[in-house]
Amino acid sequence: MNRYERQPLSAGEAEIEYLDGDIRVLRPGAFVRCAATGVPIPLEDLRYWNVDLQEPYASYQAKLQRMGIKLGK
Repeated sequence: MNRYERQPLSAGEAEIEYLDGDIRVLRPGAFVRCAATGVPIPLEDLRYWNVDLQEPYASYQAKLQRMGIKLGK
């Protein structure tokens, strides 16, 4: 699915297959939940995921957190 493919969105959670550089919508919905934080991610804002684990992430920080990597400040 890309930004130009628009399907009617339901208000619920979507089921997604995460591919290399793309996603495939298996069950339409408005959002997915971040695997690290549990926050809902609107599909149009989904930018980070792990293909091997089939998990979405709200941000690159959430992905690093899930991988056990701490950000130094």
